[in-house]
Amino acid sequence: MSRIACGVVAGPLYLVVGYAQALTREGFDLSRHPFSMLSLGSLGWIQIANFIVSGALFVVAATGMARHTKWGARLIGLMGVGMILGGVFTADPALGFPVGTPDAVPESISWHGALHAVAFVFAMIGWVGACFVFARRLGGWLAVMSGLTGVLLMVPMAFLGNPSGTVLLYVVATIGWLWTSIVSLRLNRPAFSN
Repeated sequence: MSRIACGVVAGPLYLVVGYAQALTREGFDLSRHPFSMLSLGSLGWIQIANFIVSGALFVVAATGMARHTKWGARLIGLMGVGMILGGVFTADPALGFPVGTPDAVPESISWHGALHAVAFVFAMIGWVGACFVFARRLGGWLAVMSGLTGVLLMVPMAFLGNPSGTVLLYVVATIGWLWTSIVSLRLNRPAFSN
């Protein structure tokens, strides 16, 4: 398997593991809780591993993408590093998850919760930036899809903290992970020219 092929599997892996947990973990509500909160509780290690493994796969993919576009590769690498850090530094319990947690947002944030938020920002900057770099680098429908994905990934940021923002984040992020796989698949084809 080539290094770029790691980018083909990273997004679907993250989605399958995340949604499987979201649908089976007691008290987890997709309309209120982001995947980050799955890192909490006795089964939190599964989501922590999901963040770290998926992020590492994106970093490996980025090393292979560098021969096609240095900036696109750097930004995918930044997204991967952000995901790894998001696994290392967990979010704070909130909104009734894990079960027994007060059904509200905490008044203060822990140091690891703050670093988790910073990791999220890094990952999003890398992801959105990569979309726009690949929109310029690729042609045809893939360029259009890349640009639209970049715009869509920014939309939920205006609704953070709002329940509709959480649902929107899931929809847009799912599109984003699939975009990342499609671009990786395209770059992995031997026929793709510099």
